[in-house]
Amino acid sequence: MSGHGTPIPMTSSKCGPLIGEAHVPGDKSISHRSLILGAMAVGETKISGLLEGDDVLDTGRAMQAFGADVINHGGGNWSVHGVGVGGFMEPEGVIDCGNSGTGVRLIMGAMATCDITATFTGDASLNGRPMARVTDPLALFGTQAYGRKGGRLPMTLVGAATPIPVEYATPVPSAQVKSAVLLAGLNAPGETIVIEKEATRDHSERMLAGFGADIKVEQTNEGRKITLQGRPELKPQTIQVPRDPSSAAFPVCAALIVEGSDVLVPNIGLNPTRAGLFETLRDMGANLEYENLREEGGEPVADLRAKYSPDMKGIDVPPHRAASMIDEYPVLSVVASFATGTTMMTGVKELRVKESDRIAAMADGLRACGVTVEDGPDWWSVEGQGPQGVKGGATCASHLDHRIAMSFMVCGMATQNPVSVDDGTPITTSFPIFEGLMGDLGAKLSKE
Repeated sequence: MSGHGTPIPMTSSKCGPLIGEAHVPGDKSISHRSLILGAMAVGETKISGLLEGDDVLDTGRAMQAFGADVINHGGGNWSVHGVGVGGFMEPEGVIDCGNSGTGVRLIMGAMATCDITATFTGDASLNGRPMARVTDPLALFGTQAYGRKGGRLPMTLVGAATPIPVEYATPVPSAQVKSAVLLAGLNAPGETIVIEKEATRDHSERMLAGFGADIKVEQTNEGRKITLQGRPELKPQTIQVPRDPSSAAFPVCAALIVEGSDVLVPNIGLNPTRAGLFETLRDMGANLEYENLREEGGEPVADLRAKYSPDMKGIDVPPHRAASMIDEYPVLSVVASFATGTTMMTGVKELRVKESDRIAAMADGLRACGVTVEDGPDWWSVEGQGPQGVKGGATCASHLDHRIAMSFMVCGMATQNPVSVDDGTPITTSFPIFEGLMGDLGAKLSKE
């Protein structure tokens, strides 16, 4: 069942060609960070193209609870009047982050070195996810965390009254953990250092620099070393949020497997730490082109054109690519089901602790649709059935996970029989216009 209301089953049926332009929402990662850093700056940050899904709106409400003035001007245009680094007020109520692991972990980092106490909760899915990966490094600053068994929400954080700078090597690739430590380091004296063996999405580093933080990134023998000088005065910014590559994945992948399709997805962020899916699809033989390559707001962007690709082949996805496409493996597994040969995905244990166990969720649903799937602790493989070869006809569990729900909706657009999910409501957390956008392209989606 959904954490935001009554479950609403959703069904996707085989459709004709998907044709047209897909104007997907703004990038969720950048939207979260725009609100949080805007709240930590002094003055007014103006944001256009903000993703107005539940996850980001929850982050906006959290920033208000910490004392920032967050205003929705309509049409994706927002402003944030910040309180400065270290200026967060103690919230009067519990901070509800809904379904967003990114939101709660980044917000915890931002408040961890303020002399305040805050309690965090979320929906049933978020409350089942581990927070120790963030609270452990935050404890090095002097922050205290009190949560449920296993380091789970609801959880109360007592910010460090006299924080100390930290040097931290991330044990697993995680942009959320890295970002939480960097945000905490803003209000610690001296240099906070994060070292990551594998590069993860670098929106936080880019945006911190844009807001005026003294931040340096270098490659060392230990890995990628990020050094942040604490106690800056962040300067407000004007931010144009590029469109979300993770959201673009769904119309792009649908176009590749639905016969006769030709879909253009304009203004997509192509940050190299986020573009792994598109590289992988092209390696498989997808007809996917970048048009009008350019740079906006320090981020590379392009228009993506995806066309039906009946000749895609299964591949071994390089494990080093996992960090740049971790959220896209569910929909990649759908595309792999319509390719020829086996697609092997390794080094993906992070998928086991996302909004759901995404490997198990996709494996169970694809098997129910007639696809052979094998899986292990940090890998899974999908045996392609070829174009038009997936039977479908199953009702799949979404597990309160927006990406699982949307992936099976994409699957049903090309299967021989309709595919349903038990609850389509989680989709609103990241892609509130998904149903309408896909319908305008020609998809056949329905709710009970």
